[in-house]
Amino acid sequence: MSRNRHITAAAGFTSAGAACGIKESGLNDLAIVAADKDASAAIVTTSNQIIGAPIQWCRDILPKGYGKIRAIVINSGNSNVCTGKAGLKDAKDMASQTAGLLGTKLEKILVASTGIIGHRLPMDNVRAGIAAAAGKLAYGKDSQANQAIMTTDTAEKHAREKFKLGSAEITIGGMVKGAGMIAPSMATMIAVITTDAAISPSLAYKALSAAVRTTFNAVTIDSDTSTSDIVALLAGGAAGNKTITASSAGFKTFTAKLTKLCESLARQMAADGEGAGKLVSITVTGARNDAEAEVAAKSVANSPLVKCAIHGADPNWGRIVMAIGKSAAKVVQDKLAVKIGGVLVFSRGMGRAFSVKRVSKHLAGKKVLIQCSLGLGKGRFTAFTCDLSAKYISINADYHT
Repeated sequence: MSRNRHITAAAGFTSAGAACGIKESGLNDLAIVAADKDASAAIVTTSNQIIGAPIQWCRDILPKGYGKIRAIVINSGNSNVCTGKAGLKDAKDMASQTAGLLGTKLEKILVASTGIIGHRLPMDNVRAGIAAAAGKLAYGKDSQANQAIMTTDTAEKHAREKFKLGSAEITIGGMVKGAGMIAPSMATMIAVITTDAAISPSLAYKALSAAVRTTFNAVTIDSDTSTSDIVALLAGGAAGNKTITASSAGFKTFTAKLTKLCESLARQMAADGEGAGKLVSITVTGARNDAEAEVAAKSVANSPLVKCAIHGADPNWGRIVMAIGKSAAKVVQDKLAVKIGGVLVFSRGMGRAFSVKRVSKHLAGKKVLIQCSLGLGKGRFTAFTCDLSAKYISINADYHT
């Protein structure tokens, strides 16, 4: 199988991308990912209280977060957020047209949009794009679809996993977009994941929810939770495995492999944050519980001062302990220990003697590791972020104009 296959790597799925003129660049801006037949589906959506019309549509057709779905249609360049009743009609029309071309019901079509907030979709362009994409759905056009969902992303982000369940070979493939307005709280980007595993919609939702917590929800680029994004899992069952049940070992295996795939996509997002040059992993251990570890790790990951220091390869551990201390997690100064790139820089309430040159060299690399032990319990969490550069400011200062 081609290494470029990801969203159609699992049997029973096709995809396509098209350029319909939403983006001024002329690049692909509309994608469809379709199952050959109705698939078990699960979605996780943003927890922002301001949501786009596509999110509302998806919640309306899958009120429990799961059900049977045939396809998802996605546009980039315009998020269809805060566009009133007209925006809701536009989202429904996207589903209706896609359903008609695929020979299914409009309630079987998920819709996602990403891009600028507050503008109506140019529906003539969108309709042309849907027709073009639907007309060339095929196996192996994964890159077309991946490019069509990108906004400020600088690279395609995708992954796939293969494993055995009994005698059946299972494939999970996925793609994601997201480089800015990323601080997931349930989900804040667009990710589409497909699998040929046989699993019920409710179990697919349980597996996806578990996977999202420690992967997509561990990413923060800029602490801002999006209004419009979604993680969607479609399971078609073409692998022919015995249907996964909640009590089976297969469910644990499937969830673990799904989590691994989601972590790969999450790391790719963090590494491609707007203006980023480095992937930063912040692991907090020794918290009183996992929830407090998460709060502490994200406090460091969201600190502009920490992110700027990392960008400049400055081993300023004071910013890290500050960010830990301001969090809602229980922190005892004399029990806190901090390592950068495996080098102990702070413990027992004081800075330690360390090689500034060695730590600076680590911070200058493409992958930065920060480890913080609170010394209070067994809770742990790893957050993923990136450095903060002048380019991030430039991208977002000019985004609308």
